[in-house]
Formats: sequence, C-alpha cells, structure tokens
Amino acid sequence: MQVQSKMTGSTPRNATTEADATSGYWSNSASNTLPPPDMTGPYMRFRPLPTAGVEKRRAHIIGSGIAGMAAAFYLIRDGHMPAANITVYESLPKEGGSLDGAGNAAEGYLIRGGREMNWNYDNFWDMFQEVPALELPEGFSVLDEYRLLNDADPNYSRARLMHQCGTIRDFSDFGLSKKHQWELLKLLLKRKEDLNDLTIEQYFSESFLETNFWFFWRSMFAFQNWHSLLEMKLYMHRFLDAIDGLNDMSALVFPKYNQYESFVLPLVTMLKAKGVQFVTQERIRDLEFSEVGEELTVTGLLYGDGERIEVADDDLVFALTGSMTEGSGYGDMDTVARSARGVHEPGPGSDWELWQNLARRSPRFGQPDKFVGDTDRSAWISATLTCSPSVLTEKFAELSVNDPYSGRTVTGGIITFTDSAWVMSVTLNRQPHFRDQPEDVLVAWVYALRIDVPGDFVSKPMRECTGRDILQELSYHLGLKDELQDIEASTKVRTAFMPYITAEFMPRAAGDRPRVVPDGCRNLALVGQFVETNNDVVFTMESSVRTARIGVYQLLGIPKRVADISPTQYDIRHLLKGARALNNGKPFPGERILHRLLDNTYFAHILPPLPEEEHAHSWKSELDQWLQNVKQKWSELEDKVHSLR
Repeated sequence: MQVQSKMTGSTPRNATTEADATSGYWSNSASNTLPPPDMTGPYMRFRPLPTAGVEKRRAHIIGSGIAGMAAAFYLIRDGHMPAANITVYESLPKEGGSLDGAGNAAEGYLIRGGREMNWNYDNFWDMFQEVPALELPEGFSVLDEYRLLNDADPNYSRARLMHQCGTIRDFSDFGLSKKHQWELLKLLLKRKEDLNDLTIEQYFSESFLETNFWFFWRSMFAFQNWHSLLEMKLYMHRFLDAIDGLNDMSALVFPKYNQYESFVLPLVTMLKAKGVQFVTQERIRDLEFSEVGEELTVTGLLYGDGERIEVADDDLVFALTGSMTEGSGYGDMDTVARSARGVHEPGPGSDWELWQNLARRSPRFGQPDKFVGDTDRSAWISATLTCSPSVLTEKFAELSVNDPYSGRTVTGGIITFTDSAWVMSVTLNRQPHFRDQPEDVLVAWVYALRIDVPGDFVSKPMRECTGRDILQELSYHLGLKDELQDIEASTKVRTAFMPYITAEFMPRAAGDRPRVVPDGCRNLALVGQFVETNNDVVFTMESSVRTARIGVYQLLGIPKRVADISPTQYDIRHLLKGARALNNGKPFPGERILHRLLDNTYFAHILPPLPEEEHAHSWKSELDQWLQNVKQKWSELEDKVHSLR
C-alpha cells in the first residue's frame, strides 16, 4: 500500500519551496529548525511522500527542452506521478529544444552552442545523478560518467586570448586598475532593486570595457555592453568561486560529446522508458482559463487552428515562456543564414506567442516585449566547422592542451581574438564531438558577438556572411590567410543565425519576468530562461532545471525546498582568492596583515600563498599604507557629510 502525506493536491502553495538566502539573517533557534536556505548535499535529497490523489492527476508540459524534461523527472521522482500521466508537447520534430546536435561528416555537423559547466549546478546534478549513462554499464549515471571523464582529464587553456593574426596574447591576469577593481566591488555591494533597467555600459567606465577581464567575461558568458547590469551582478555572485579560473578556464568542466548526445539523449531515453509521452511538431499557442476573482485555473491548451486539448481541474500545466533559439535561420558554405523573425516582433507562429498571449491577459505574466523587441541587440551567429586534416587542424593542434584526436581536452574552452572587430571566438571540445564522427575529422565551433560591423579580412558584417566568409575571417585571425585554398577544400561550414540567443540578458526590471508560479495560478507553472527566481542566473541548464523543480514542488504542494544557489559566494576562502585574482594575481591591500595574523595558526591555509619575492615585504609598511588609505577615505566621507549639511 502506498503511503501518502496529509497535504492535499488542492493546495498548490508552499511558501518555503523556493529558498532565498538573501531574505534575512539565518540562525538556529526554536522557531527555525530547518537547514540553511542554501544548503545542498545528501541531507537535502530525502524523498517526500506522495500527495493525495497524485496517482490520478495528469501533467501537460509545453516544451521538451531541459526545463520541460526536468519537470517530467521531478513529477515522477519527487511527485510520485505515474509517468504515463505526463505528456510533453514540442513544436520541433525532435526533443531537446535548444540543446541540439545534428548533421554528419559528409554534409557537415551543426551545433548552435555548447555547454560550459560548473560543479555546483546543484539541481542539474541532482537530476543527472539518476539518469542512466548510455556508454557505461548498468547502474552508472550521467553524473558518474561526467566525473570519471573530467577528473581524469583536467580542463585548462593555453591560448585563451589571441591577437595580431595568430599570436597568443598574455592572459595571465585581468588587467584591472584599482579603479576597475573598485567598480566591480561596488557592484557586488549594490542591492538588486537598485539596478532595474540599467546596462553594463551605463555603469562601468570605458576603460574597464577594454580590460582582459571584460574580454574573458563577455566572450565566456556572451554578455554585450548594452546588456543587463543586474544579470552581470547575479553572475558575479553565482560564479565568485570560479573567478580565479576565469582566465585559463580551469574552473570549467565539459561533456564528452555535444549537448544533445551528452544530456538530452540519456534523459529522453529514460523518460520514454518510464512511459512519458512525447508529442512533436505541436505548438501550443495559448491557454484557456477559468477565472474566479484573482484565481486562474488552466482548462485547455490551444493549438493549430482553434484546436483544443482538455485540461481537467486537477491537471497541471508547465509552460516554457520563450526560447533563445526560436526563429533560428541556417546557412552553409555558400549560403547566408537569415533570421526567421522580425527585428521588433516575432510575428505569428513563433515560440514566443504563448507568453505574449499570457501577458496580454494579465501583468502577472510579465513583459515579453522587453526581451523580444530588438533582435539587433540579442542576436549572434555561430558556425560549426567540420574539418578534415589541413593547415587549419595543424594550427588547432598547436593551440591545444592535448592532441586534438586523443579524446582528451583540446582548446579547453573558447579562444577569443581581442583585435577582432566581430569579437570572434573559436573552440574545440573533446573529440569526437559526435558519436558517429570519423577518427580523422575535427569539429570546431565559432561565434562572434558583433555581427553588424565589417570584419578585419572580410569587408562585410558577419550577418551578411556565408560560411566560407566566416572561415576566411577565422583563418585570417589565426595567421593562415595565405592558406585559404587548402583550408576551404578541407572544411565544411554550417551556420546558425539566432535572433534571440541573448534575449534573456536584455535590461529588465522587477516584474518583467513572471514568477515560476504566478500569483493566483492554481495549476500553472512557467519554466525556462524567462522566469524570475530569487538569485539564480540565466543562460544555464541549471537555471532551467531549477525553475522546473520549483514548479513541481509548488503545484503539488510537496513539503520540500529547492535550495538557493550554492553558498560559495559567502565562503571566506573564495572571497580571499577572488580578491587576489581581481588584483591581477598580486596580494590585495591588507592581505599581508592577514598573513601576519593567521600564519602559523590553524586558519593559515585559507590565505593565498604570498609570492616568493613578497616574503621579505615589511608588514609594517603594508599596515602604514592601509591606514593611510583609511584616513583618505574617512576624509572624503567627512567632506561629503559636510557638503550635505
């Protein structure tokens, strides 16, 4: 007999479902006996009891990307819903959403993007620790496969930045002045609500935007100068523990294959085996509601030409609010990739239509036009290179950590050309990148942030370029412009124009994105990259899984919390090594005093080791300098107070 909790399915609210570590001071007390709001680990992985009636309820999931499939996973594992009661609707012919991987060696492979992963994606790994690996014996998970691979093959880059047509540029430090460091520190201290609608270029100095740090940051995360300052702040908190590995990519872990074969294929295989139903080539364009006061209940899914899918009163609906790869257009060696959507309006038949229709109904569903209203500021182009042996593959080998054909780390992440007008980057992940890839073929991926300016070798904007043009521009920056005939004869290029690829980074304010479960919605959760969470970032698979998990727990009334982002941002060790990294690898102000206090104590190991030549440095002079700085700041503060009087 199945044991059930007393919590009924008619109560889709659990105020503590989405934990928020920033909501106030946390301490143990008689009134607070739960773990900290950002605690993760085995203690948090308990299995809740089924809620009443869940075995008779059904779930309709709109979108088969990582968020939609995560909703199905958590409905089954933690919600105890029968898998056969779950249906996933996908507008494309194939499951996976934005996580693609297609093509072959003869026609050329195609990947719109790739995955730079982090070890503290706690929700993502929570799910994939239970998804069976496809290439390991029974009982091993995708997480097991990932750890076995990355622990044995560490990731780092030996050519993170390049310039001057093939020359590796010094990337050993961030190139930040004291002024730049202070700008970053002040951003960390700012409150989120003070950053509504502000852009990065409105806050930072022009000289900051020319530093190594900004080249590392913008190329790795795909930020533009006009993107959201708030989102950049959230990224700094989320990845503070990794900031000292930003320059050489040593903080990253990568999958064995492309994102489709590494993650989508194992997950969809498991869900189908359990009985989840997938319906492809079916775009849900609107929802039908019954409304009682401020309470909304979904009663139907609308698709096609007025066709309708019935949603029962106890059924649940999980809907993707938008897609970063919606409206993608494709090109090849001699064809220019074109956007399938308008600059200011996606138009009918897009994956944005559902969210736009919801927003017209009520402000509780946010403002999609803030994100889709200007594709000139959210688009970029990527190109996938299928490379037979040539001088190009020889150059890749020269820049790689290991032999590119060895199956081990190749470039260790993107190589960015700092003097590229397009801000072009190229990367080769572990090869083969596709399971059916021939042994003598390499697959490389290229992307650029500035697609509206002429190239440095090709005298036209990237948005007007064929795959051949992009290959020529890349070859120029690698110092191979005299070898184009050989390179073009040995390389196939397929391109993708993605009008909304960074739409999630567009400047925003509170309320522009809906909550996972909008106020008053009894049976609807919104998932993906365009919904509001307390403190997490966007443009990661982790954030998609987080939204799905929150939605499942809230709608089913499961008495279990989704932890806030990893608390590494509060760990004094990460703060100290982050301060050292931002100070270009040199001891930061006050660091020698800390060494004087903590050296030869139990806590000595938390401090970054001083450079050998620094051991003789007088701590007294460091203290004098620190006191002088304090006096100067105090004097400035007194002047400001006096002026206010």
